[in-house]
Amino acid sequence: MTTHVWDYLTEYAAERTDLLDAVETVLGSGQLVLGKSVRGFEEEFAAYHSLAHCVGVDNGTNAVKLGLQALGVGPGDEVITVSNTAAPTVIAIDALGATPVFVDVRGEDFLMDVSLVEAAVTERTKVLLPVHLYGQCVDMAPLREIADRHGLKVLEDCAQAHGARHHGRLAGTMSDAAAFSFYPTKVLGAYGDAGAVVTADESVDATLRRIRYYGMAEQYYVVETPGHNSRLDELQAEILRRKLTRLDAYVAGRRAVADRYREALADVPELVLPPLAEGNDHVYYVYVVRHPRRDEILDALKAYDIRLNISYPWPVHTMSGFARLGYGAGSLPVTERLAGEIFSLPMYPSLSREEQDRTITALREVLAAR
Repeated sequence: MTTHVWDYLTEYAAERTDLLDAVETVLGSGQLVLGKSVRGFEEEFAAYHSLAHCVGVDNGTNAVKLGLQALGVGPGDEVITVSNTAAPTVIAIDALGATPVFVDVRGEDFLMDVSLVEAAVTERTKVLLPVHLYGQCVDMAPLREIADRHGLKVLEDCAQAHGARHHGRLAGTMSDAAAFSFYPTKVLGAYGDAGAVVTADESVDATLRRIRYYGMAEQYYVVETPGHNSRLDELQAEILRRKLTRLDAYVAGRRAVADRYREALADVPELVLPPLAEGNDHVYYVYVVRHPRRDEILDALKAYDIRLNISYPWPVHTMSGFARLGYGAGSLPVTERLAGEIFSLPMYPSLSREEQDRTITALREVLAAR
């Protein structure tokens, strides 16, 4: 049996009756686009975050893009973010004709080094875009202070942090707006692509609703501001409504898996387990560890039929598609060092003890032989 970092089939078997009922609810509703399920999910996801507004969109990349656009980002603007992230964070900035400006991350927790942000602000900077990476939050209070000093907006990228908290506040509630992905692997995952933006700002909400629907507000065919076709699908919305009621249970399941890894691997030399930043409640979207001989380890684990991922092996600034930004080798030293050492162990709420023990045993054996 091959071990992978993620699998949904056990969870699907447990939730199958409810999920199929969700599909039947939508197909029998008589409305397949922007109907009751989308409205219901938007209301319930906003309420989960104690915010006034949620706008469902078609995927997490467009959640970031439309969130930035609703905050006023356009051609020629700059958005400060990190390179140690999934490429869609940066692709969304680029899609608006804006320029991503990278700051390095902290070696101790892989998160945006907020102490570097202010030096990166220019007269073209419009938005600060922190990425709550791997399941825990960036230090938001000093980032918010920088934004306020310079008259900037903040958009949280919460694609990996559903249910995470920072000093008691939920990810997505510490900014002008926040973007979420519900890709199937996420802590709150759909059965296909889906995303959303949450905000307390009524004007941002109104703009988002227009630009996700061609730029139309009230009447079809009347475009007020050119927008996109980025609507959340009714089927995915209804599935997400059902799964939202189990989000806290999913988080608890991930934390239990993380606790077992910590107990079993804490004594392994040179293996650095996921750090927890001060004030954070981690949700362990992925369980990222570090080792200086990462590539040897991953290759050796293949003999055990264990195939693990790297999140992420190529920092965005090193990708050929973004070479034009001019970030040469060594420009983000912590990010580049981490990219050669990090890898992810299997992490999902329905991961069995047997499967987890198989990975733990194999990893210990591989490391003991080196």
